[in-house]
Amino acid sequence: MKYIDTLVIGAGPGGYVAAIRAAQIGQNVTLVEREYLGGVCANVGCIPSKVLISVGHRFEQAKHSDDMGVVVKEVKLDWTKMQEFKKGVVTKLVGGVEGLLKGNKIDTVKGEAYFVDANTVRVIDGDNAQTYTFKNAILATGSRPVEIPTFKFTERIINSTGALSLPEVPEKLVVIGGGYIGTELGSAYANLGTQVIIIEGGKDILAGFEKQMTQVVKKGVKVVVGASAKGVEEHDNGVVVTYEAGGEEKIVEANYVLVTVGRRPNTDEMGLEALGIELAEHGLLKVDNQCRTSVPNIYAVGDVVTGPQLAHKASYEGKVAAEAIAGEKSIVDYLAIPAVCFTDPELATVGYNENQAKSDGIEVRVAKFPFAANGRALALNATDGFVKLVARKEDGLIIGAQIVGVGASDMIAEMALAIEAGMTAEDIALTIHAHPTLGEITMEAAEVLIRRLIHVVEV
Repeated sequence: MKYIDTLVIGAGPGGYVAAIRAAQIGQNVTLVEREYLGGVCANVGCIPSKVLISVGHRFEQAKHSDDMGVVVKEVKLDWTKMQEFKKGVVTKLVGGVEGLLKGNKIDTVKGEAYFVDANTVRVIDGDNAQTYTFKNAILATGSRPVEIPTFKFTERIINSTGALSLPEVPEKLVVIGGGYIGTELGSAYANLGTQVIIIEGGKDILAGFEKQMTQVVKKGVKVVVGASAKGVEEHDNGVVVTYEAGGEEKIVEANYVLVTVGRRPNTDEMGLEALGIELAEHGLLKVDNQCRTSVPNIYAVGDVVTGPQLAHKASYEGKVAAEAIAGEKSIVDYLAIPAVCFTDPELATVGYNENQAKSDGIEVRVAKFPFAANGRALALNATDGFVKLVARKEDGLIIGAQIVGVGASDMIAEMALAIEAGMTAEDIALTIHAHPTLGEITMEAAEVLIRRLIHVVEV
């Protein structure tokens, strides 16, 4: 039996960051991971999906750059080489995580953790088992795709992991669910030449984003909303999906059907019931503002607690939990947590949108500035989109921002900082932005907000 200060279960972006932070502030840390360092994010999620998306962008641009004077007679995609490149990116990142853990003198143990009591776990790896006694534990076990009973995962009925390692680019792909994962992967395959149809049960895809943003990303993809998937027939070369829309039953044939209807937390089969940890809905764990569960020495972060399932949220919570264990006064503050969807073009949001602010009784002023009026966007031939700022009416305090367009994932950081730092629209407008850059669009939107318009004419 081995005694440790802090046991971290799960080596994804929440767990490995928590382990490193805990070690940095003097704790003796052991990290338990059943599958792979870096978790879903680095291995079969965030990172490899962005490789696929990046390749899709390049392929699409190569085929349609005649207007810019780049004429390519024949564009070919080497799918095997793409997969090798993706694997190389993952290997580098996972190797980096391993190096960081070793550098911070963190013991890493492979296996599944099962709680014996609130201070003891049994880690099982095949026929081997080891018991660990700990003072505090941080649960960062992540989540897994939800499986629909009528769409059991097979070779042709796939989840997000399967979609990243298909043997070929499919001619046709049906996506069940129009959230982050479905729209990102659907857009990526559409750029690679796949005929994609997204079947979404709600009123629109990407429910967390404003409709005026999501309208921009539907190019190249057929979207059916207010629809429900009924069933699927699988055959050697593909699938036949039945769905209902507008009171009418329809069928669509494809090579694969990708099911992306959400993810469920990995909180089962760990013995948590015996500890009496209080649960929220959907199997999530209830935590306080220091990520502490109802069992005082056990903390939880990431996809196993409430809130958006975002890697950067998990990492942030991991640091807070580690610091709380050390007695520091760190607490979570979600005032400025950005969300990004890597569609084509990208979507990014932080803080309030206009409707949310109004629902909370906050009087706001809003302003938009289009990518089409920006020199850098014109030079990139990527003029779809806009920056929208939301400011409190009484004092111009920035409380939210929405960006749709090329580079939105990077541009949103400025607005997250502005909200975190309590900046006003005037502060943004008075900040000198380099020219010509996409960042100028944010400055221009701020100038519209304070009625000092330069590059648009007031109507």
